[in-house]
Amino acid sequence: MGRRLQHHRTALLAGLTVLTLSLALCSCSSGQDGAAPDALPSAAAGVPKLTSVDINAHDRGQLRQGGTLNLAIAQFSHQWSPIHTDGTESSTVAVSKPLLPTFFRSDAAGTQTANPAYLQEAHAEVRDGHQVVTWTLNPKAHWSDGTPITWRDIEANWRAMNGKDPAYRPSSTSGFELVTSVERGKDDFQAVMTFDRPFSEWQSMFNGAANAPLLPASKVSTPDLFNTAYLDAIPLTAGPFKVERLDPAAQTVTLVADPTWWGDKPMLDRVVFHAMLPDAMGTAFAKGQIDLFNNGPDLAGYQVIKNTKGAAVRRAGGPDFRQLTLNARSPLLNDATVRQAVFQAIDRDTLIRADLNGLDWPAVPLNNHLLVANQNGYRDNSLGLSRFDPAEAARKLDSAGWKLDGDVRKKDGHELNLRMVVPAGVAVAQGETASVSKMLKDVGIKVTPVTAAPNEFFDKYVNHNDFDIAVYALLGTPFPASGSRASYTQNSATNRAGAGSPAVDAALDRAGSATDAGTASEAINQADGELWKVAGVLPLYQRPQLYGARADLANIGAQGLSDIVWENVGFTK
Repeated sequence: MGRRLQHHRTALLAGLTVLTLSLALCSCSSGQDGAAPDALPSAAAGVPKLTSVDINAHDRGQLRQGGTLNLAIAQFSHQWSPIHTDGTESSTVAVSKPLLPTFFRSDAAGTQTANPAYLQEAHAEVRDGHQVVTWTLNPKAHWSDGTPITWRDIEANWRAMNGKDPAYRPSSTSGFELVTSVERGKDDFQAVMTFDRPFSEWQSMFNGAANAPLLPASKVSTPDLFNTAYLDAIPLTAGPFKVERLDPAAQTVTLVADPTWWGDKPMLDRVVFHAMLPDAMGTAFAKGQIDLFNNGPDLAGYQVIKNTKGAAVRRAGGPDFRQLTLNARSPLLNDATVRQAVFQAIDRDTLIRADLNGLDWPAVPLNNHLLVANQNGYRDNSLGLSRFDPAEAARKLDSAGWKLDGDVRKKDGHELNLRMVVPAGVAVAQGETASVSKMLKDVGIKVTPVTAAPNEFFDKYVNHNDFDIAVYALLGTPFPASGSRASYTQNSATNRAGAGSPAVDAALDRAGSATDAGTASEAINQADGELWKVAGVLPLYQRPQLYGARADLANIGAQGLSDIVWENVGFTK
């Protein structure tokens, strides 16, 4: 199971980073036509069954050829490479998916199958005591400049993402840091990858569900290229769509069907991504300016969807969750005891009920960083730190030397005054900030809100550690150990909390190299227990994947764990 960061990646879709979350779901098929969407199993007692995918699935023959799909995103990005540490925001990832190669597709249960457009076959075996993965590429696959996709691209991505050269700034090194070599196979369309120890989640590499596409060697082969080639540009693609225009003035990204695409012809002619404030998306949808938007836990937007003629609500219970991040790099929060006190001073039940009120979604606290409650293996490892206990929070603050001086705690002449960065236009985040401020004031912690422009919430503040507290959503993937690694391990640039420990790293390593599900599940839960101790991320609740969609829009919506097959997205006849 893995998780990717959705600055993910909350209602903040404006801020979704993609943190990979590892999941162990039962195998289910996606609903077709009028059939009811699939439901996930309930792994935790008392957790209601939730839909696993809701995309209005239709065969290609039932769709009309042509048309433009207008989508809402929360940020017009600066860094358009989703494998760069500054490119993990959900809007960047969304734009990249129709454009870049991914070797596997995930279904509603998280089961991986090879994407034939790029991959003919891939398999792992043991040779001379080492795990070896052989990737056999589709020789028809090529970059938008006509260059074939070959083993050299795989080699260049490995060198950029293996963590050996700190000049590269990858979003994650998971899996790649275990590879000792990438060599040419029988021809240029086969790569042979050798690992120094087993990596059970090797299918997460170059995988759409893990938000880890392949980029061209010509754009990642040096640190300067890797870090800058996709700044304010998308120079090369290799998907069913290509870029027609990046328009920073209009805050739009326009894609058109690529006539040189070698796979099934896209049903759509054009896809336009419109960056806008999250609280403006519902109005734009009601006016017919956009055809699909991720509403998340926003009550006003939910009511708009339900009241819009020709609209449908698409909902699923995927691996995404809303959480509160504490910056352990901040001088005020560099003591884990203080961070634990903040955890216990926050009444999560009150926050959750306020966020989810009226959304027809269960208001259930989430007590695991790596698994959501309806996943197999889920358990509460919080050691009491998930419990609202302001008296214990006060004791912890006293023990850490922060003593009450009037209404605010002080230490060495400094106030315990935490900057809480809030994205503009996100009503849920604004409500959370007001509530958290009051809760922390009750134990002597002052909170100073800082409102960030949507395009700056991650790029200026979260990604550059310029905050004490931030609330956003993390987006899940089917890969638990490898997906979560970059967000939680020490010395990872994508660990926005900056909190970690050798015990966390070791447990995630054990999960990633486990050869059976039971061993992996135990290691994942051990890692979660250690994450509660370091107290960098406070999980709040499983975030609803709740979308507004035109009723005739097919094969896209609330994806759960499944991938969008972009060439099959279209409008029904």
